[in-house]
Amino acid sequence: MKGSVYKRCSSCGRNVSGRLCGTCGTSNTNWAFRTYIGKDADGRWIEERRGGFATKREAERALTEIAASVVQGAYVRTSTRTLAEYLRAEWLPATAPPRVRYETWDDRRRNLENHVIGRIGGVTLQQLTAAHLNRLYGELLADGRVSGAGGLSPTSVRRIHAMLRKALNDAVRWGLLERNVALTADPPSMRAVRAARRRTMHTWTDAELRTFLAGTEHHPLHSLWVATAFTGLRRSEVLGLRWPDIDLHGAVLAVRTTVVPGPDGYQLIEDHKSADSARTIHLDAHTVAVLRRHRRAINAARAAAGVAWHDHQLVFPTDHGNWWNPPAITVAFQRAVKATGVPAIRLHDVRHTHATLLLRSGVNPKVVSERLGHSSVAFTLDTYAHVMPGMQPEAAELFRRLTPTADPMTPTMRPSTTDSGTLSDAAPVDTHDGVCPAESRRLRASRLW
Repeated sequence: MKGSVYKRCSSCGRNVSGRLCGTCGTSNTNWAFRTYIGKDADGRWIEERRGGFATKREAERALTEIAASVVQGAYVRTSTRTLAEYLRAEWLPATAPPRVRYETWDDRRRNLENHVIGRIGGVTLQQLTAAHLNRLYGELLADGRVSGAGGLSPTSVRRIHAMLRKALNDAVRWGLLERNVALTADPPSMRAVRAARRRTMHTWTDAELRTFLAGTEHHPLHSLWVATAFTGLRRSEVLGLRWPDIDLHGAVLAVRTTVVPGPDGYQLIEDHKSADSARTIHLDAHTVAVLRRHRRAINAARAAAGVAWHDHQLVFPTDHGNWWNPPAITVAFQRAVKATGVPAIRLHDVRHTHATLLLRSGVNPKVVSERLGHSSVAFTLDTYAHVMPGMQPEAAELFRRLTPTADPMTPTMRPSTTDSGTLSDAAPVDTHDGVCPAESRRLRASRLW
């Protein structure tokens, strides 16, 4: 690849061969270079020009760097494309369904339009810096809500950061950027995310859960509340549950279908949030009995509806067999909570209640993680770590029983010395004078040595 370095006038842009510009007579000059970086689709050479260098050596160094990047296939042409143009016209269309779930894609689109493009969308893509992103994150934490009533949670801001990091990673792969500035930005820390998650997570005690279920026994959605509480299913999972996926005789269900947003409203799909979301959950005898009664009621409703029934084989359908609109279920739950007088929590918090009660009862975290469909046990422990400190006294006592030692109330034997200073047979010494057994052993060892 060939190129040349030359001096030009800073005022009129003409080439300068001497000390002064031959066109405008000014002595204000700078150094520039031009080079060819390849050929276009029609086979014509693509010329690249850059200027503004203070010295010839700086221009030559920049030319050498560009030549090396072209050879390595890492060269990026200068562009005035803005961040908004890239996200709207290139990244969103390139990552649209079926490449990703519609729910994921639509969430990205709304976050970009509501929180990103309006604030930093006018910045040129190649001039975007980590400082721009850090300022964006700070603004979103302070006043990022669309309604204007406060800021976004650290979890939401970190999710936006992850989305921008992927978008900029794709820009690097597509040859639009040399590097991803999001990798050096500072989103909210995981400590802040965990603290925010715990502030928004509210759970019931076992007594409060029993009160709610007893108070909604005659509610049309009582069986749905029982299934959610006793399995820890997500809202989308329990609404997409189908009878072919439940074995009441074997007391087990399989999570295979979900109700999620689509281009034309909510839809029933055989897709999952992650590979671990597709799982098998064992049922207790009470839940099996509730589902048996519920199935008889659904069969009666199907018979009464006749040809008007839409048979999707759903466990929790509407009056005509279709799937529920998830927000409608949330509203129904909020009303039921208010009617029973228990502390107000979100429907998703019933899932947290399921996990919390199991962990506090000493159930292995791996089992809890499998029931919830988490990607790893580490995520489960990280999410519910705040409910586990109360288990430490039991753990300490269990370890003591597993490793029996001398009873601290039994007199301890320790060596004694004779008048001549030699060791005699061990003599019993009472350690009830405030010295703990461990300290007593330490003192005994010091006397021996």
